[in-house]
Amino acid sequence: MYKYDQYDQAIVDARVDEFRDQVARRLSGALSEDQFKPLRLMNGLYLQLHAYMLRVAVPYGTLDSRQMRMLGHIARKYDRGYGHFTTRQNIQYNWIKLEEAPDILADLATVEMHAIQTSGNCIRNISSDQFAGAAADEVTDPRPWAELIRQWSTFHPEFSYLPRKFKIAVIASDTDRAAMRLHDIGLQLVERDGAIGARLFVGGGMGRTPMIAPEINGFVPSSEILSYLEACLRVYNRHGRRDNIYKARIKILVHDLGAEEYARQVADEHAGLIALDLDPPAIEFERITAMFAPPAFETGGSDAIDRSDPDFAVWVDQNVSAHKAPGYSVVTISLKPTSGIPGDATADQIDVMADLAERYGFNELRVTHAQNIVLPHVATRDLPAVWGALADAGLADANLDLISDIIACPGLDYCSLANARSIPVAQKIATRFADLGRQRELGELKLKISGCINACGHHHAGHIGILGVDRKGTENYQLLLGGSGAEDVSLAKITGPGFDEDGVVDAIEKVTDLYLARREGNERFLDTYRRLGMEPFKEAIYG
Repeated sequence: MYKYDQYDQAIVDARVDEFRDQVARRLSGALSEDQFKPLRLMNGLYLQLHAYMLRVAVPYGTLDSRQMRMLGHIARKYDRGYGHFTTRQNIQYNWIKLEEAPDILADLATVEMHAIQTSGNCIRNISSDQFAGAAADEVTDPRPWAELIRQWSTFHPEFSYLPRKFKIAVIASDTDRAAMRLHDIGLQLVERDGAIGARLFVGGGMGRTPMIAPEINGFVPSSEILSYLEACLRVYNRHGRRDNIYKARIKILVHDLGAEEYARQVADEHAGLIALDLDPPAIEFERITAMFAPPAFETGGSDAIDRSDPDFAVWVDQNVSAHKAPGYSVVTISLKPTSGIPGDATADQIDVMADLAERYGFNELRVTHAQNIVLPHVATRDLPAVWGALADAGLADANLDLISDIIACPGLDYCSLANARSIPVAQKIATRFADLGRQRELGELKLKISGCINACGHHHAGHIGILGVDRKGTENYQLLLGGSGAEDVSLAKITGPGFDEDGVVDAIEKVTDLYLARREGNERFLDTYRRLGMEPFKEAIYG
């Protein structure tokens, strides 16, 4: 993991002091809310329906046990005993008192954490593959590149006031576990003739106008990645719409110019930047990369698993993935219990996960964009002990990538932008499909719910997606089918008229029943939908 040097720590500490002064002036009345709003947003503090919400950055989803325990401490001391892990690999606290916000940031700074660039029209938290450094299919660990981009983007003077927020994802595998092409910029690290470089995809995103990012460069040499990103951002900053918030994202610019013309302008801009020597020296990248060296894995470990306990065996089959090191496994901890809120974890559960990482996982955890937690390096022999501790903590649901592993935004229960509630719908769906045998019969089925068109719940990327809308003062839920955020990326389409809460759950049951009746062989739901098309599903739903 990356460790702060004196400059990193000084930057974060100075930001805490600055924000403490800003909050004091707001509380005294010296600053109005209009004056204070842009200042608090620069520190991840939102004003929601009921209270302030603080969003804490977890760069590329990676944190250690000490940091995880701090997240539990904050939940216990400053919130109502829980935190909400988000689709940006961050964590949010929904019940924050303004006067305590500086103290939270000060506590975070003691463990090399902050809330910088979790809001505002800047480059947001860099996201990555939650299996980075553990996956056998990656060409290199993408996290050093994510860290380099984080450092480059932090307080970048030219990109602190972009036309709109900006999201970057970095992966290093043909398997996309980070929804890379649904980002403003997606980088896939690849190897060509023995050298590492990046495929660049620009102009993706969800929200009001969902788009899949086109490829604009098939190979940017590693020595030029940062200057190429600089060129991408400069073209956007120069031409991006600032007169219309709904047309301000880079996806609109790339669409309006066309991917070829945008790529030409970036190439021209990049040619001028090369002479400025903006890319870091190799020694700096080596310094960062050294902090991501693999743990000291034991050799000769066995991959054999005692499957005599059927509940443990099901959990292994569903939530444990192969590791690149023999004798080790990747464990995904589900934060999707049947009656729970997707992505929520109590302070005690956060502490349990921190303890497990420290004892069994080389002190490392990851937050996933699907709102779960990963222990990336667990000795296979320790899986029974990990499972037992998770079961005791209510964290052993064996439902990874099944229909109850639902992504959901906070919705109208918390968010001032939402049109409808997401949480009750997620709970009703999870309850309807609570039988694990039924879930496993359905197989991989990614269901995602957003409470408004901003798509924080990634509904466009769901095999089944739900969008909550306001229909003449009544919460209404549109059903979408056929999306994917993976390497087979696609955008879901609306089936037809919307439903109330119970109606959309009934509609999903009809959709899944048709899938079981019409699938061929080992087809996933998404495969069957793509083969059959929308019409049979619409007929099943609407008759």
